[in-house]
Amino acid sequence: MRYPQGGGLTAERRVFREHIRMQAAELFALGHDSAAVARQLRVSVRSVQRWHQAWKHGGTPALESKGPASRPKLSEALFEVLEQELAKGPIAHGWPDQTWTLARIKTLIGRRFHKSMTLSAIAQMLHRHGFSHQVPARRATERDEQAVTGWVKETWPQVETPWRRSEPGCASKTRQGSR
Repeated sequence: MRYPQGGGLTAERRVFREHIRMQAAELFALGHDSAAVARQLRVSVRSVQRWHQAWKHGGTPALESKGPASRPKLSEALFEVLEQELAKGPIAHGWPDQTWTLARIKTLIGRRFHKSMTLSAIAQMLHRHGFSHQVPARRATERDEQAVTGWVKETWPQVETPWRRSEPGCASKTRQGSR
């Protein structure tokens, strides 16, 4: 049987749940009703009813675990290829800078493997394989400090809105002209 949220279960937890279902199958064979099986195994009656239906139609093999509910879109072999592609860098794949974003990785997966994944699935996959969000520790060597300083002193004050008004304000919630 598969569990709807079974993708997050560990292998040990899947084995544990399968063991409980096998105990239920033994109790079904002895003729126990669903409520009694649920009480004895400390599970919900609805779960026992689903297991009983599956057991009636397919026997004990119908209650065996089918593995995780969600399989990874990229196998380990394909992920190794993706890792090699990521190591080449974004410039090798046609992007103008050296920044890997989830959107770029999604595009790379689509181009290279003809598979579509959501951004969150890509983030989870990368995290599972030991990748993390990183921010550069140092500034770029191409950075022109004089240009940055000049922009901050000359351009930014023109763009920035003043914090204070030039004329006195009013604390009233209604405008002066509306009274």
